[in-house]
Amino acid sequence: MTSKTQDNDINVEGQCGLKEELNRKIKEQKVAVDELSNLKKNRKVYIQQRNSNIFFLADRSQTLGSCKKELDNMKKELQDM
Repeated sequence: MTSKTQDNDINVEGQCGLKEELNRKIKEQKVAVDELSNLKKNRKVYIQQRNSNIFFLADRSQTLGSCKKELDNMKKELQDM
């Protein structure tokens, strides 16, 4: 094999790995959306501060909306690949 062919093989394998990772994240996000959708109206929701173990009380409907937006963005990114 030539070097160019090997580079293409590595690039294809890398994209497959990225797609698998993105599919896994999409599945996780779908579960989060379903869980938030099925919560009772009076339940409390907490969101985790990025890069820390601190959680803050959040509005359920706003959290659900942001999770749906993030899911849509991930789906678009997967389609672009």
